[in-house]
Amino acid sequence: MTRNALKGLLLATSILGAAGIAQAQDVTLTIESWRNDDLPIWKDKIIPAFEAKNPGIKVNFAPTAPTEYNAALNAKLDAGSAGDLITCRPFDASLELFNKGHLAALNDLPGMENFSDVAKSAWTTDDGKTTFCVPMASVIHGFIYNKDAFDQLGISAPATEAEFFAALDKIKADGNYIPMAMGTKDLWEAATMGYQNIGPTYWKGEEGRLALIKGEQKLTDEPWVEPYRVLAKWKDYLGDGFEAQTYPDSQNLFTLGRAAIYPAGSWEIGLFNTQAQFKMGAFPPPVKNAGDTCYISDHNDIGIGLNAKGANADAAKKFLTFVASPEFADIYANSLPGFFSLNSTAVKMADPLAQEFVSWREKCKPTIRSTYQILSRGTPNLENETWTASANVINGTQTPEDAAKKLQEGLDSWYKPAK
Repeated sequence: MTRNALKGLLLATSILGAAGIAQAQDVTLTIESWRNDDLPIWKDKIIPAFEAKNPGIKVNFAPTAPTEYNAALNAKLDAGSAGDLITCRPFDASLELFNKGHLAALNDLPGMENFSDVAKSAWTTDDGKTTFCVPMASVIHGFIYNKDAFDQLGISAPATEAEFFAALDKIKADGNYIPMAMGTKDLWEAATMGYQNIGPTYWKGEEGRLALIKGEQKLTDEPWVEPYRVLAKWKDYLGDGFEAQTYPDSQNLFTLGRAAIYPAGSWEIGLFNTQAQFKMGAFPPPVKNAGDTCYISDHNDIGIGLNAKGANADAAKKFLTFVASPEFADIYANSLPGFFSLNSTAVKMADPLAQEFVSWREKCKPTIRSTYQILSRGTPNLENETWTASANVINGTQTPEDAAKKLQEGLDSWYKPAK
């Protein structure tokens, strides 16, 4: 063999060897999730954006049906067959996974500095010392309204409690629209769209929520009873038969143009955009008096964590840092209007209704639903009891004071605040 031929053979061998090494270093990350509706967004937008900047790392989004996710994930984790990345439900379900050693601590992950304590609260230990999932998105509460109806009646979006009830009175007097679309049959609607929507205005958001956890406030205190007094007044504006009205009934009443106002979660935006044939606007929960600080329930909904026993931790951490970036925040929030990034970097929303909701973060103080962290771990479950209490108060079958008393007695029966 000539010297040149030998050189060529050695060169070819070294190229093939290098290719083999590169190929061996390729890593495929698997993401466990319940959000099967989001598969096209991950496949077409999020994953290509990451892979373009991280050659050698491939990502596979592998969702399970939402109702099966918790059981399937726990079985995989116990068997050691779960994916590298775990989509995290908020609060206790994910905290339990961390306590069992299934999720890794992420305090030192580059990018975690992009999230506030409120943003991280759904995936942080009770002592506040360890965060174990990267926050992805929240949902915001407020009111969506039929802009065409408001224009016809000469009503502006109300800012105060008095303006809110004046608007409801005007809509009711006109008679062409049900003032507000909400039913009490499904119970949770009354609590989630009612009590947890307007309540933070009265208990001052995080200030009251944390005081309740510490035992410094009780549900029988005025800031917790007053929102029930306001809810009791809603009864006159919900239309005939609201007691038998389901959540889908409420959605239909609004999108068909029969109701003027819808107490909402921002997750309605995508659906309402496809169904409503009228212009829509939104306003945050009204304040008691002009100039008061406004508060919004900006409730953590979804995060993503690291399988503590996964085989590809370094590559998975690179992906989590990407999830913590403003680039991911922009892609995710604009692909799913109504699911808002928890990143501290503001995201400009293409959807005008979604932009209206997210703009409230600039002027209002955020909090999360008062029942979701720590206070619903025992029996009776405070979250579920709040559903019933809220429906009863709106129906007029229980006074605000009695509802609050029963809730506090239930909580006292099992919950003892840490000293």
